[in-house]
Amino acid sequence: MSLIVQKFGGSSVANAERVFNVARIVTETYDKGNDVVVVVSAQGDTTDDLIAKGNEINPNASKRERDMLVSAGEQISISLLAMAIEKLGYPVVSLLGWQAGFQTSSAHTSARIRRVQPNRIRKELDKKRIVIVAGFQGVSRYDDITTLGRGGSDTSAVAIAAAMHADLCQIFTDVEGVYTADPRKVKNARKLRDISYDEMLELATMGAQVLNNRSVEMAKKYNIELEVLSSLVKAPGTIVKEKSKMEKMLISGVAKDTDIARISVIGIPDVPGCAFKMFSKLSAKNINVDIILQSIGRDGTKDISFTIAADRLEDAKAALNDFVENVGAKDILTSTDVAKISIVGAGMESHAGVATKMFEALYDAQINIRMIATSEIKVSVLIAKKDADRAVSAIHEKFFEE
Repeated sequence: MSLIVQKFGGSSVANAERVFNVARIVTETYDKGNDVVVVVSAQGDTTDDLIAKGNEINPNASKRERDMLVSAGEQISISLLAMAIEKLGYPVVSLLGWQAGFQTSSAHTSARIRRVQPNRIRKELDKKRIVIVAGFQGVSRYDDITTLGRGGSDTSAVAIAAAMHADLCQIFTDVEGVYTADPRKVKNARKLRDISYDEMLELATMGAQVLNNRSVEMAKKYNIELEVLSSLVKAPGTIVKEKSKMEKMLISGVAKDTDIARISVIGIPDVPGCAFKMFSKLSAKNINVDIILQSIGRDGTKDISFTIAADRLEDAKAALNDFVENVGAKDILTSTDVAKISIVGAGMESHAGVATKMFEALYDAQINIRMIATSEIKVSVLIAKKDADRAVSAIHEKFFEE
């Protein structure tokens, strides 16, 4: 008998037909003699709809109250799935995040999991019940409901798998696995049989939406083997694990992220400590910075440009206003009309000219590069948002069809 954790995203439970489809997948797993813990996201666009409703009432509501509102989406989906499984004649119980033992930090809307104490889950499994857990949420030490941020249900599933030493963690989505590019946008995208944690982490961080980057990070830390597969089509998925067998592939995928913003701080005094002071302001607000570009100092000043998540732009500007005033910088310029395009692959470490090939593809498509960042297994560029889909297709064609 194995312990299997299965996670289903919002599209997998978007309506009654799909809820019953998920119920059948879960009960088939249970019928094979497995203990089953299911983690579910809110249905379809429920989270976005709840945020819109909140904004109608108070667009400046506290993050605590926003968490109270959006966490309701998962409560609806777990209860509906439990009802469907009951109707099929199986023992089942649904649990909210706090009931399942999720203890988090107090950073509302972007909380971090501190620990999972799955005592209640174990008790329910001992009663031979299927356990359904609300993803994306937990409780702080102040007994306040918290949420984990976008894609948090993936992290919830991996956290349960790690805490309970599960034999397998399956992430069900509306695509059949991890592809070399978004198969809904790139017609010749290829499904990968397997991919390493490091490559998947880079792809997830760079905008590939099939897995949340924090979930991959946690899976790597606790050596949890993940399987990404479709809830709508019965087909083998993609295994995410420590070592991939895809050594012959130069890159594993092309990803895009259009939910980003570029910030340029102009006229910073060219003296030691200014960069530290600026980025510490952002760090204090839990704002992650990605691509960074610093100009050559002239006339005793320098410019620093960087990218962040678009939904943190106002928070970043508020934090940087104090910095600009204190150090005597000239201005803050921002833009959300940008996209980050990235290629990822372990093969880059042993092959020269990968970045050149990417830049050639963009040149051939007459797409201008605004910023560049690299690591051992990644190259990212910043371009105009309007060119994002065209850039992904051009780069994918260059690497996978030549």
